[in-house]
Amino acid sequence: MSDSLTNLVAHWVRPEIRALQAYHVQPAQGLIKLDAMENPYTWPEALRDAWVELLRSTDVNRYPDPSARALSERLIDAMQVPQGMRVLLGNGSDELIQMIAMSLSGPGRCVLSVDPGFVMYRMIATFCGMPYVGVPLRADDFGLDLPAILQAMHEHQPAVVFLAYPNNPTANLFDEQAMLDIIRAAPGLVVVDEAYAPFTDATFMRRLGEFDNLVVMRTVSKMGLAGLRLGLLAGPAAWLDQFDKVRLPYNINVLTQASADFALSHKAVFDQQTALIRTERERLAAALAQLGGVEVFPSEANFLLLRTPPGKARGWFQGLRERGVLIKNLDGSHPLLSHCLRPTVGTSAENDALLRALAETISADPG
Repeated sequence: MSDSLTNLVAHWVRPEIRALQAYHVQPAQGLIKLDAMENPYTWPEALRDAWVELLRSTDVNRYPDPSARALSERLIDAMQVPQGMRVLLGNGSDELIQMIAMSLSGPGRCVLSVDPGFVMYRMIATFCGMPYVGVPLRADDFGLDLPAILQAMHEHQPAVVFLAYPNNPTANLFDEQAMLDIIRAAPGLVVVDEAYAPFTDATFMRRLGEFDNLVVMRTVSKMGLAGLRLGLLAGPAAWLDQFDKVRLPYNINVLTQASADFALSHKAVFDQQTALIRTERERLAAALAQLGGVEVFPSEANFLLLRTPPGKARGWFQGLRERGVLIKNLDGSHPLLSHCLRPTVGTSAENDALLRALAETISADPG
């Protein structure tokens, strides 16, 4: 890159954007992929054949339904959205987070969440020119530090508070009463992000309408439709009508609308898959806890957070990769995540491969 081009970019691109690192996705070709919290199960052949027939009759020469009405109704039913609440669809949850931040940004306004938490809350706040306030979780159990959060809200008056329930990357559910205290005390909007709803029985969806400042965000990614990139926001029309104004036209394409509507009409198939993942989660957690020096934290998601002995996380991560298994290394991402790794719960065979590879890695470790 020439000096003139470098100077031109530096002059016009906002400093806070230049300081960011682009969201990194690990290359996974040829590896058992347990790094991205995906459903590891593909569709049954009969379902796949019926889907292909549907796509054969789906035309792409016209723009999609801009409001995705049929799909929205299907999602309201599938997600048990309370009567009287609206839904707004996004190209994944990320676009919904961006719509919210764009709508609520302005001088003196900020985004508040907890750390460690979902990285896109911080990144999208930066995209939208909003300061991000991250309140550390408790070090012992990754629970909410309620006094610290209440103090931070009082001090910073955030326009929006994001709380993932269960939390990513720690996999735990926050205390429900603490969540309610935050909703009641928040000066602005509270978004409860339930991306991992298929793997827990806890939800705030049924409490929509009780609080003027509460909305709930969901995604179909974790239930087995990650490739469709579809998220939804549920809540009062007064909020969603405003966010809809910054939604880009036709943001949910024809193929996603048709495919998601079809898949949700066969939701029982995906419910069976998530039930298998829940069972495997408990088996994998118990097996990992038997390994020397490994601490496995409670999980209500489709992944596990584990802490290795000091100084071992990076070596174990690399050892797994060399043995064909890809997980997420969180060591160095946040002080509370020192020595931590995060494997996604896979199929029974994939989890067995993870356990074998980890046992071999530990045995080969000279330390």
